[in-house]
Amino acid sequence: MSESSTRYPATLHPADSHDAIRVQGARENNLKDISIEIPKRRLTVFTGVSGSGKSSLVFGTIAAESQRMINETYPAFLQGFMPSMDRPDVDVLDGLTTAIIVDQERIGANSRSTVGTVTDVNAMLRILFSRCAEPSLGSPNAYSFNIATATGKGALTVEKASAGSRPERKEFTVLGGMCPRCEGMGVVNDLDISQIVDESKSINEGAIMVPGYKAGGWSVKFFASTGFFDPDKPVQDFTETERHDFLYREATKVKIDNVNMTYQGLVPQIQKSMLSKDKESMQPHIRAFVERAVTFTSCPDCGGTRLNRAARSSTIDGKSIADLCAMQISDLAGWISGLRLEGVAPLLNALAETLRHFVEIGLGYLSLDRSSGTLSGGEAQRVKMIRHLGSSLTDVTYVFDEPTIGLHPHDVQRMNALLLRLRDKGNTVLVVEHKPESIAIADHVVDIGPGAGTDGGEIVYQGTVEGLRGSGTLTGRHLDDRAAVKDAVRSPAGKVAIRGAGAHNLRDVDVDVPLGVLVAVTGVAGSGKSSLIQSALPQAARSAGVETVFVDQAPIKGSRRSNPATYTGLLEPVRKAFAKANGVKPALFSANSEGACPVCNGAGVIVTDLGVMASVSTTCEECEGRRFQAEVLEYTLGGKNIAEVLAMSVAEAEEFFSGNSSGGEGVKLTAAHAILRRLADVGLGYLRLGQALNTLSGGERQRLKLATHMGADAGIIVLDEPTTGLHLADVAQLLALLDRLVGDGTSVLVIEHHQAVMAHADWIIDLGPGAGHDGGRIVFEGTPADLIAARTTLTGQHLADYVGR
Repeated sequence: MSESSTRYPATLHPADSHDAIRVQGARENNLKDISIEIPKRRLTVFTGVSGSGKSSLVFGTIAAESQRMINETYPAFLQGFMPSMDRPDVDVLDGLTTAIIVDQERIGANSRSTVGTVTDVNAMLRILFSRCAEPSLGSPNAYSFNIATATGKGALTVEKASAGSRPERKEFTVLGGMCPRCEGMGVVNDLDISQIVDESKSINEGAIMVPGYKAGGWSVKFFASTGFFDPDKPVQDFTETERHDFLYREATKVKIDNVNMTYQGLVPQIQKSMLSKDKESMQPHIRAFVERAVTFTSCPDCGGTRLNRAARSSTIDGKSIADLCAMQISDLAGWISGLRLEGVAPLLNALAETLRHFVEIGLGYLSLDRSSGTLSGGEAQRVKMIRHLGSSLTDVTYVFDEPTIGLHPHDVQRMNALLLRLRDKGNTVLVVEHKPESIAIADHVVDIGPGAGTDGGEIVYQGTVEGLRGSGTLTGRHLDDRAAVKDAVRSPAGKVAIRGAGAHNLRDVDVDVPLGVLVAVTGVAGSGKSSLIQSALPQAARSAGVETVFVDQAPIKGSRRSNPATYTGLLEPVRKAFAKANGVKPALFSANSEGACPVCNGAGVIVTDLGVMASVSTTCEECEGRRFQAEVLEYTLGGKNIAEVLAMSVAEAEEFFSGNSSGGEGVKLTAAHAILRRLADVGLGYLRLGQALNTLSGGERQRLKLATHMGADAGIIVLDEPTTGLHLADVAQLLALLDRLVGDGTSVLVIEHHQAVMAHADWIIDLGPGAGHDGGRIVFEGTPADLIAARTTLTGQHLADYVGR
C-alpha cells in the first residue's frame, strides 16, 4: 500500500496513544469522514490548496477538542466565564495532549496593550526597577502606566480583637506609575466641536454629527429628555450654562420616564465610548469620524511615555524604565546582558533570554512600547511565540498557522530552527504551511485536497517530504516550482515622487514609484516597507492626482451575519431578481429583514444560555439552519430558492448566474455574474456565498477586499503580502491577476517576500539593509534582473538563489 493511499483501521488502540494522535471520522466543515494518525513529538506540516480543509483538521478538530477538554476540567462556575466551545464533528480523537495555538489573529487592539505588556517583559522590568532603581519607588506597580496613584480607606482585621469589635479602617495608598494627564495612554486628544455639532440645528433636528447619534434615535432622545436645555432650540442660541451642560457636564443622575439614569456631556461621552479604544479596533465609519474630528498629540506631561514623573526619574545606570521600553529590542537585549547587579541574577537571566528570543524570531526591530494593535498578523503570531520558547513544558502540541508570514526569505531559516527546537524539547509541532522552505524541514507531511471546498476534505498523501515530491498531488507537483525573471518589463507611464519620508525608522527617504507597472516593495521585516508605503505614498500620490487604495488582511468589520454575498454587494441584485421573478418584495430574501425565520431571527441557530454553564448552540428546528421562513423558500429563481443559492460556492454560483448552467438550471444575471467573476479571479471560487466572514483567513479576507476594488477605478492598488494563504499552485494565478490589473490601467504595488512575485515584477524597491534602526534606507531600485545581477542586498542574494542564477 502506498503512502498516499494509507487508511487506518476503524479500531483504535488507546494503549498506543503515546505515539500518535489518532483521528477517526472527522467531518468538520468540508472534511469527508477522514481518519489519520499523526506522529507525536515530531514536526508535521499540513499542506494543500487554500480551502482544502487543513485548518478544519488542525485547528477546527484537533486543537479545538484539546482546548474544549481542558476547559471541562475547570469548575462549572469558571466555565461560565470562558468561551463556549462545541465538540468538533468527529467520531474519535485519541492521544490528544494540551494544545497551544499560535495563530495569526491580531492581539487585542487595547490602547493600553503593548509588546512589553503582552509578553510579560514589562512585568520583569518593573520588578527589576523596584529592586535596583535609584531613587527606589518600592513597589513594581509604581512603574506601571496602567495603575494610578490613589489614596483611600480599607478594612483591616485586627488580631485578638475583642468579641463583636469591627475591623479597623486604615488609610492606604496605592502607588502607581500612570501619568495623571493622559491616564497612561501616552497621548492626549482635542475634539473639534465643529465636526461633532452642527450649531445651526437643534438637538431634535440632528445637531449631533457623531456616528450612532441619529435624530429620532435613542441616544438623541436621551439628550433631549434631560431638561438641561431646550432640544428644539439651535445649539448656537444656547446660553453659556446650556452649552456647558450639553457638551461638558460631568456625570449626573437624571430621571427619564421614571428611570434613574446617568447623564454626561457629549464630549466626555465620546471620549469614553470612542477615544478610549485603539483606532485599529474601530469600525471604518467610527475611525473615519475620529480621524476627522479628533487630534491626537503626544502627552506634554510625560512625553508619550505614559508614566508619571516619579517613575521617569527612577533609573538604573542612568536609564529609566521608559527609556528601556523605547529602545529597539535588539539594543535592549545587549544593555540588559551588560548589567551587573547583585541579588537579581535569575531575573536578569530570564529577561536576557526573553529578549534574545525576540531577536531570534526576527522581531528585534520592535520596541516594548509599541502598541500591540499595530502589529501585523505575522508579527502578532511571532510575539505569541515568545512566551513558549522559554517554556519548561514538554509533550505539548503546538499548532502554528503559517508562521513564516511576513518573514523575508533570510529570516525563514531562523523560524524553521525555532520550530525544530520546540520539537526537540519533546513536543508535537503541527504547522499549516505553503512555503516549500518550511515544508522541507517536516518529519511528516499531510497533504489535504485534492481541491478546495467541496472538492477537498480528503487525505491525498501522508509521509515524507521526498515522498510528497513523487506523489503526483497538486502540492507534490508544484513543490519545486521556480519562477523565471521576465524577458521584458513594462515601461512606466509616470511616477509618484516621495521626498523626505521620515515616518518611524525611515531616514529621509527619496524614491520615485513608477506608475502603470507592477512594483514590488521588498526588504526584511522591520526594514520600513510599510512605513514608506502606508505613511508616505498616499500623500505623495494625492499630490500627483492619483488615489491610492490599500487592500490589507485586517479583519472585516461586521456581525456574524455578514458573508461574502452581503460584503461584496452580490446579495442586492440577487434579492431583486428573486423579487421580480416572484412578484414580491426584495426584503423577503434577506435573513436580516422580513424573510428571517421567526424562531431564530435569521441566525440559523438557537443559543441557549445555561447560566454558569457554557451556552449551547443548536441548529434551529424551525428553519433547519437555512435562516429563512418556510414561505420564502417556496419562491425560486432558476430552480433554486434563496437558501440554496447562498449555499452555493462562488464557482457554482458563477455558472448558475451565467445562464449556461450545465445542469439545465440557472438564470442570466449580469450584475451578480460580474461580482462572482471577480471573486473567482482572486482565487475564492471555493467560498460559499453564505459563509460567515469571521471564518475567513487573513489571506482570504484580503482577496475578498481585492475583488470588491477590482470593479472600481483606482489609480494605485497596494497589496500587503497577497501570497499569504496561497498554495504554490495558486501563485501563478495571482500573478496573472496582477498582470490583468496592470493591463487595465491600474498601477499595482505589492509589499512581498515571495520570490515568485519579486521575479515577476517590473520594478523593485528594496529597503534595508537591516531592520529597525539598521533599516529605513533604499538599498536598491530597479528591475529584478538588475537586482539579481548586483547581489548587493539580502533580497538580491535570495532572489538569485531562487531563480537559479
